[in-house]
This record gives sequence, structure tokens and C-alpha cells, in this order.
Amino acid sequence: MRAATPTIASRSRLLTFGELRGRAFRQSFPSSTREAPGMARSGIRQWLQATRIDDPVDRRNAPMLQVVLLALGTLPPVLWLYRIFGTQIPWRPGETVSLSASLLISSIALWSVMLIRRGRFQWAIRQLMLLVAVILVVSYALTGLGAHVFEMPVQVLWLFVAGMMIGRKALWSMYGALVLALMLGAGADVRNEAMAPGHAFGDAVIRSVMFLLIALVIDRSVAALRESLKDAMARSAELEQANAQLLEEINAREQAQAQVLHAQKMEAVGRMASGLAHDFGHLLTLVDGYAANAVKATSEDERTAALEGVRSAAARADAQVGRLLHFARRDPGLAEGFDAAATIRDIAPMLRQTLGAANRLELGLPEPPVPIRLDREQFALVLLNLAANAADAMPEGGRFVLAARVVDGTTLEIAAGDDGGGVPEPLRERVFEPFFTTKPPDHGTGLGLAVARDLVEAAGGSLTLDPGGSASGAMFRIRLPLDVQASLGP
Repeated sequence: MRAATPTIASRSRLLTFGELRGRAFRQSFPSSTREAPGMARSGIRQWLQATRIDDPVDRRNAPMLQVVLLALGTLPPVLWLYRIFGTQIPWRPGETVSLSASLLISSIALWSVMLIRRGRFQWAIRQLMLLVAVILVVSYALTGLGAHVFEMPVQVLWLFVAGMMIGRKALWSMYGALVLALMLGAGADVRNEAMAPGHAFGDAVIRSVMFLLIALVIDRSVAALRESLKDAMARSAELEQANAQLLEEINAREQAQAQVLHAQKMEAVGRMASGLAHDFGHLLTLVDGYAANAVKATSEDERTAALEGVRSAAARADAQVGRLLHFARRDPGLAEGFDAAATIRDIAPMLRQTLGAANRLELGLPEPPVPIRLDREQFALVLLNLAANAADAMPEGGRFVLAARVVDGTTLEIAAGDDGGGVPEPLRERVFEPFFTTKPPDHGTGLGLAVARDLVEAAGGSLTLDPGGSASGAMFRIRLPLDVQASLGP
């Protein structure tokens, strides 16, 4: 829950002196002046990120490394200026060489920045580390330990750069170079009689231990980061594999669902075959009778009327075939807005053929349009499956009723009932289970009601079986949301 917004009075009491001063500053200077520092920081960040580096990790490290290198290119000269003009310490014999080495390293750092800007990240950083190691060893060997007192923080930075930007091998190579440089520097101090041997080498050992602790911290931190990165990459690979497997399963499920729908259509077509055979036999009888009338016609009007009867019967047959082929096609579902009542009237011949000659179809449909939105052929398949179940429940003949009404102004309810024996109580909970059927092995797959319910639920509706005794027949109710915005098709 969000906290309540404070009142004006409470907000005024929470203002600190710094906030009041900031408010006074904002009132004194225009907004363009205040936005300039932020714009400058944004410009610097964009400049640091605008490199030609292809590797994503190096590209992420490039901005920070450039900052470090720019610091290395500018801070040592500043420190030496402070050493020369800001302190009263006498100039030592080896500090001239140390100053030259420091300035050389600063120059190399600035040169490495230019290489990074041109996309040569690894070449720049490895070249820098190698030259720094060589210069440190040579500088300590020539000037001793005392001449490098002011460069201790900078030498720690080399360890960080080697460990974080290159790897563990570079880190410990740089540490080895520092230890070698310290020992050579101690030898140089002893040789120049600047320090006693015990003091010089003891100082070198202490510094080596300090650098060792820092290197260990860097090494463990880098190792932890790399392990975390490895785990993250492994987890990412697992997620990608799981995602690919999930996509395959989704595609397989969609294909299986499409095959099941097509199988259900073909099963419904098969059930309509006997009714179609009867209808086509009747149409052929009509064609034969009209043809005979045409032959026997004694006038042009009689012959024309007979031929018109032949053409009408052929048109009825063609419409039946077209409707059957259109329904049986393996087409993907396409949701559309249409009048449910008009569609039920259109498929009434198919419903009668599915029910068979022993059963009659009764429709109770509203006159005003009742628009719904789903695939028209899937809607027909739902009703055909219910009709097929009703036909199986009434082997001796009966009545199948389809009644539609609008409920609460937002829902279309279609009641599909029959005069069969109903559904026994132990089986009522299982009628929508896939592959559950009480029919003989060659009389259905047990998928009709399961597919019908899935299609209705996919359209945002429900398909339920009304409770009732086994002697009152079965009553299924389809509820679908009305689509008041639908543009009704033909």
C-alpha cells in the first residue's frame, strides 16, 4: 500500500536547511544554468562509451578503464609537481630517474586511451601492463625504494587494472613484477648505501606482504565475480534451452489441437454422410422426375418449368456439397463477429443430417441479432458435437432442442437438450474428460465434448451439463459473451 501523500504543512516542516538553500539557488539562477552540469556529465559518459570495441565485456570495461588511464596520465605529474614545489624534502639522487619513469608511464597511459578509442582494447591494456612492469623493475633497480614512496597508490592501481580488466594470470604476473622491483630496489638502496641491508630488505618484504594482501583481495573478488558470471551464463543457457523446449511443446500442442479439431470435423462429416446420402437420393429422384417431365413436355413453358426444377435441385445439391467441404477444410481458426441465431439457422440442415431421420430438430431462436465473436466453423462444430451426442442418446428417436436467449444483456445462453436417457450420476463428472466415452469402440473417440468445451472456453465462455435425473434427458448450456461491437457478416 502506498503511503499517504503528506500535506503542504508537513512537507514544509520536513525541509532541511540544505533544501531551503537549494530552493533559493534555483530561484536565483535560470534552469539552463542548473542543467548544464548534468548535460556535461551526460556528454562525458557518452564520449567514454563511444568506442569501436566489438567484445561486449571489453566494451563495458572501456569507460572505467579510460577513466583510470586518464587518471594515471594526469595524477603522477601532479604528484611530482607537488613533490618538487610543495615540499621541503631535499631532492634525492634517484628521483630523477623515478620522475622520468613516472612520466613515461603517464604517456603510455594516455597513448592507451587513444588505442581504446580506436577499438584496440586488449592490445592497449596488455601493452600497458607489460611496459609498466618493465619500467617498474628497471626504475626500482636503478633508484631504489626511497625514490618511489610517492607512487605507492599508483602501483596498487596496476594490480586492480591487471586483475579486473585482464584476469588472474595478469594479476599475479603484475604482483611478481612488483615483488621483483621491490627486491631490486632494496638491493639498489644497499648498494648506494642509502639504507642498511636489514632495513632495506625488511621494508621490501613489508611492502610485498601489503601488495600480497591487496592481490589476494582482488583475486578472490575477481574469482567470485567470474563464478557469478559463469553461473549466470549457465542459468541463461538453461533458460534458453527451457524456452526452446517450451516453444517446441507449444507448437506440438497447437499441431495436436489442430489435428484433433480436424478429426472431430471429419467425424462429424462421417455422421452426416448417411443423411447426405438420403438427401442426395431425394435430389436425384427430383432431377430424374423433372427430366422426365421435360421429355414429356408438350409446350415450351412446361419444358422450361421442368428444366428450372432440374437446375433448382442441382443448386441445392451444390450448396450441400459446398457447405460440407467448407466445414471439413483444415483451416486455422479465425475469430469474427457474427449473428449466432442466423448461423444456427444456416447449419440447421447439417444438424438434421447429424441427428438422423428418426430424430427431429426444434429451434427456439430470438429474432433480433445476437452477435458473438469466435470462429464460425468452430461454433458449428460445438453444436454438431452436441447433436451427435443427442443422436446417440436417442437410438429409438426423439427430439433435440436448441434454444437461445440473452441473459443480463451481456451473455448469450444456448440450451441444447434431448429426450434421451440422460447422463447417469456416476458419469456426470467425467463427460468432459478427453477420450472418455460409453460408446462401443467403433462409435466415437470420446473427444467431442472435451473439444467443444475447450473451444467455448477459448472464446471466453463456458459449457456445462445441467444437473438432473437420468430420465429427463441431458441438457447442456453454452454461455458466450455478446460482442456488441461486432460488425456482423453475412
